[in-house]
Order: sequence, then structure tokens, then C-alpha cells
Amino acid sequence: MFDESALKKGQLRKLNALRRSIGPAIADKAFARWLDQATEAPEVDKDAEIIRDALWSLIQEGKLFIRRGGYVVRRGRGRVIVEPAGE
Repeated sequence: MFDESALKKGQLRKLNALRRSIGPAIADKAFARWLDQATEAPEVDKDAEIIRDALWSLIQEGKLFIRRGGYVVRRGRGRVIVEPAGE
């Protein structure tokens, strides 16, 4: 049905709680159903994709280097402000 070692901590807690409350046989079936329904793809941020696509060609050409730790991009008054993320 499912691999218990691959479950996250919260999922494992839910499984154990179900097993204590309704028994292992029924709980395993119910948890497997819940896990199938709960594993939906996270919502994709369209703006982040646009930024990534715009910067990727510059990175490939060697014109842009994004250092470890990254940058924070935010809007200012009629401009874009880019700062190192650690500051």
C-alpha cells in the first residue's frame, strides 16, 4: 500500500493515531485513501516562473551569477530593488 519509511513525521503521526482508534487493518486502508487524495501538486507561482525564465538565459551566457544565499527582489517607488538575502 505505502512505504512507512517514506512518510513525513506528521503523516506517520496520523497513521499511528488512526491505527490506535480504528485498528490497523481499517486504518491502513483509510490512510492509503487519504494519502492518495492529499498528495496534490503544490500551486505554481507564475511570477516566480517568469523571473526564472528571464534570468536563466543570462546565467547560461555567463553574464549573471547568483551567489550562494541568493537575493531578495522587491518593488520600490517605480523601481526594482535587489539586495543580498542575508542583509
